Amino acid sequence: MSNSPDYSHLLPPSWKPQVTAWLAEDTPSFDYGGFVVGEAPREAHLLGKGKDAAVLAGVPFFTEVFEQLGCEVEWHLKEGETFAPVKHVATVRGKARHILLGERVALNMLARCSGIATKSKRILDIARGYGYKGIIAGTRKTTPGFRLVEKYGMLVGGIDPHRHDLSSMIMLKDNHIWSHGSITAAITSARRVGGFSLLLEVEVQSEAEADEAIAAGADIVMLDNMDGAELVGVAQRLREKWGKERKWLFESSGNITEGNLRERAVNEIDILSTSAVHQSVQHVDFSLKIQKPQ
Repeated sequence: MSNSPDYSHLLPPSWKPQVTAWLAEDTPSFDYGGFVVGEAPREAHLLGKGKDAAVLAGVPFFTEVFEQLGCEVEWHLKEGETFAPVKHVATVRGKARHILLGERVALNMLARCSGIATKSKRILDIARGYGYKGIIAGTRKTTPGFRLVEKYGMLVGGIDPHRHDLSSMIMLKDNHIWSHGSITAAITSARRVGGFSLLLEVEVQSEAEADEAIAAGADIVMLDNMDGAELVGVAQRLREKWGKERKWLFESSGNITEGNLRERAVNEIDILSTSAVHQSVQHVDFSLKIQKPQ
């Protein structure tokens, strides 16, 4: 069984109205199919299908969909647990039309959240297999309006969700630097308004830019699109140069995939961030089947 913590305790007060909005979007006027099936009490089985083993993620969102419709959900697996298809994952009980009102909304969410958790766990496991001891993180390249679910899936899969939004951490990328004039000037300006409580990360394109960012006080230096010997060399030289004078973390990002993870998963780098865990990720196949009355 999974030892995954209960991440539902992290969810903000705004998450349940989001579920309400999903249901409103899916049935904006008449429920014609619901009229056909009526309100007879029924039981439906949630089946995890697909071809490969998958990680279950999105449990609180799935449950909330059906609770808002007056149904109850009994889970047969714990969130974060890996299952092999075909698996009876949960049972939903309620009025027939209410089960069908929530079916597609709940399945679409669960399929994507579980897909992200599955991919996250796989990349983390591969990196650990290469001996990498640092942090594997997602990115902010999430779907507008669905960020909470996608970040939640990363957590269940065992990786760091990275910053959630522009207010979570100060990140100065190439456009910020070019617009402001220099790395040092941009960091100085950001520190003045961000204060002491926010970490400040700077994206750099070269060793010289990384050196300037460290000198100016960056907490995290992102070595963008560097890999192999260049990545290791830059990290080693700068750590040698600065020694104990400055403390910072190195992050590597840009086109990190399962295929090139070996050359990027080096312990000279503290954080590997990748959108491969949530962009174009394979969804996990689930279905919800109403059982015939006995």
